[in-house]
Amino acid sequence: MKTFTNFSFHMYTDILFGKDTEKETGNMIRKHGGTRVMMVYGGGSIKKSGLYDRVVKSLNDAGIPFIELGGVKPNPLRSLVDKGLKIAQDEKIDFMLGVGGGSAIDTAKGIALGLANNGEYWKFYGNVPAEKMAKVGTIHTIAAAGSETSSSSVLVDDIETGRKKGFMWTPCRPVFAIMNPELTYTVSPYQTGAGSADIFAHTVMRYFINSASYLGDAYCESTLRTVLKYAPIAIANPTDYEARSELMLAGSFSHNDLTGIGRSGPRGGEHGLESQLSGYYDTAHGAGLAAVMPAWLQYIVDHGPADKVARIAQFGVKVFGVEPDMADVKAVANEGLRRFRVWIKSIGMPLTLKELGIPKGDLQGVIDRCLDNLGGALEGAFMDLDRNAVTAIFSSMVE
Repeated sequence: MKTFTNFSFHMYTDILFGKDTEKETGNMIRKHGGTRVMMVYGGGSIKKSGLYDRVVKSLNDAGIPFIELGGVKPNPLRSLVDKGLKIAQDEKIDFMLGVGGGSAIDTAKGIALGLANNGEYWKFYGNVPAEKMAKVGTIHTIAAAGSETSSSSVLVDDIETGRKKGFMWTPCRPVFAIMNPELTYTVSPYQTGAGSADIFAHTVMRYFINSASYLGDAYCESTLRTVLKYAPIAIANPTDYEARSELMLAGSFSHNDLTGIGRSGPRGGEHGLESQLSGYYDTAHGAGLAAVMPAWLQYIVDHGPADKVARIAQFGVKVFGVEPDMADVKAVANEGLRRFRVWIKSIGMPLTLKELGIPKGDLQGVIDRCLDNLGGALEGAFMDLDRNAVTAIFSSMVE
């Protein structure tokens, strides 16, 4: 296996971690040059928790004028970005503040793209690279998407196609991320599980790659073991500061590309398979990933070449503690996937389409929408998957 391909990496986001750090919001915005702010958030949770009041006080104390955009949905909508962008342009906003989950942050990024590109933003949700984005700061309240330090954003196109589209462009990282693990105490057990699966998937997508490095593997494996250990603890004891801290850090570092250093080429595949499940059925993205990951990896074990199976066996040994001296490599890989499924169930996540709330009769629609979004096949992943493969994966998820 080839190691350490050329790469560039910029630790861009200024992280402020710990208790009460949200009280520094105004100072952080001043530090990074913001003068007029749009605060983007979802429903009423940040107001019920008191976070909203603390952030507003910090902005007022720093003398920073701001406006608000609420109503972000769990699978964020293009239409709200359109609405927010017009307001932000009219109000001459120069700094976006995303407060809440990854959806609020992704919405803020979409608006920030439009502010920096004469109102254009949607073309960047695809293959057109973005070269600049207005500044974004974040205060996230769930360990999950990693959008607070990543270069990515995902939106549902509720204006034209109904599909999810996203990007990963280097200039689109937030300039700061305020991380207070206490803000995640009120996250429900289900959403904690879904967020943990999302973190897991962001690491999996960088682990299952055709060109790896020892250090990159070690970063990935330790991140995966962290989520494996602390997700059940956080679910059982929501106010366990250590568990919430570990998950919050894992969420950010799983998606800021640290786990991808020295690695290039086709990778992952789970996001391509899942994206239209949450986009069309409005299911939790992490829950969809929980169901897709073992089904996708099982298909590779059953039908893939020896080097791919060996990689999945390594995943079983290094992450799930499978003994490497079992009868054969495939047996090691299968045992690792068995333990993976047990863990997924232990954090309350689904393994089947039925558990996701998707009717068995919609199976063909699931397959067709996925393939349509992928251009007919999943290519450029850890293992290319044609229509027969995608059909087999989703069919295996029918209870």
